[in-house]
Amino acid sequence: MNRSPLLAACALAVFAAPVAAGQADPHAGHQMDHGSHGQHGQHDQPQPDPHAGHQMDHGSHEQHGQHAQPQPDPHAGHGAPASDPHAGHRMPAPGNQPPVAPPPPEALTGPEHAADTVWNPQVMARVRQSELIDMHGRFRGSMVMVDRLEYQARDGHDGYVWDANAWVGGDYDKLWLKTEGHGGFGEAVERAEVQALWSRAIGPWFDVQAGIRYDIRPKPDRAHAVLGVQGLAPYWFEVDAALFLSEKGDLTARLEAEHDMRLTNRLILQPRAEVELAAQDVPELGVGSGLSSIEAGLRLRYEFVQEFAPYVGVEYGRLLGDTRDFARAAGEDAGGWTVLIGLRTWF
Repeated sequence: MNRSPLLAACALAVFAAPVAAGQADPHAGHQMDHGSHGQHGQHDQPQPDPHAGHQMDHGSHEQHGQHAQPQPDPHAGHGAPASDPHAGHRMPAPGNQPPVAPPPPEALTGPEHAADTVWNPQVMARVRQSELIDMHGRFRGSMVMVDRLEYQARDGHDGYVWDANAWVGGDYDKLWLKTEGHGGFGEAVERAEVQALWSRAIGPWFDVQAGIRYDIRPKPDRAHAVLGVQGLAPYWFEVDAALFLSEKGDLTARLEAEHDMRLTNRLILQPRAEVELAAQDVPELGVGSGLSSIEAGLRLRYEFVQEFAPYVGVEYGRLLGDTRDFARAAGEDAGGWTVLIGLRTWF
């Protein structure tokens, strides 16, 4: 059997198939660059499609990372870049409020005080000045403060202490009343005094005070002229310093300082110190010259409300110099540690 004609027919069928497929491609003769599809995960900005308007089959490229088909460019072939449909329109940033127009010019015209068009301008000026002074310089208020009302336990010698003040007045001038003292349970009051002071502001933080002090105890009772300063020192230390000149010519001084350390909104730790000095010996009162006594302690208070705050604490007190000698000669203790339970309140 002669197989040559049969083999020739099969070879002709095999080579004719791709030729027919090539004729079916509508883009035959168009050079296309699909190199951008060769990188998986790196998408460049789409370039204008030079084949816009031609129906193209990119199915062969969908195998590379399943890229979405580019949309036809409606401006392709016109020689002009694609225009932004919102060009020339000012777009507000997300979350910004729309612009608000300024007030009309009429709103900025006319007199500064409209009431001057109805009433006498001079009278209205005096009224406005009076209101300003009332708001910023004629404040009137009052306060009563019991800073310390406490029970003291010290080596079997239990006692009590009070320290209170009150004031009435304004921003610049006030009248102060102060009282303090201490004693032992079952005994007479050892020390008690009252002060009446005029206070004048000398700055935003300090007042100068002057007035009189009267000692009810110890006997003999005496009156003193008082000159001092009171206010808030740097780092929020409350300071009260005063000089006392008695009717007998005795000159003494007292310095108190305390500082509130807020541990929580209600729990406050207060270090406190007090120092007394004398310029000369006053034997009838048991006071010696120089540094006569010191007190230093810590008080931890809890403010159920600001006006009501019980506290506990410890304090060390000591008589010094000739004052200590006078106390020992009278059979009194010269000092030591004290446990405190007290109350701070105001209204």
